[in-house]
Amino acid sequence: MFWPMLAVVLGFLGLVVLGVCAVQVFVAARRLGAQVTDATRRINRAAEELERAAESAARSAGTR
Repeated sequence: MFWPMLAVVLGFLGLVVLGVCAVQVFVAARRLGAQVTDATRRINRAAEELERAAESAARSAGTR
């Protein structure tokens, strides 16, 4: 009776370890998604600023 109980306990512990790892991966993926979203916003903002600066430079170059 000892060996079957040990097998059940070890199986349960293995599932617990896998569950903890799955939660950690899920949390890390959410953090990565938030960082990607933030980086995308920054890149879009920088692209808009660059576009405005290029328009301004083109206007000032065209007036001379």
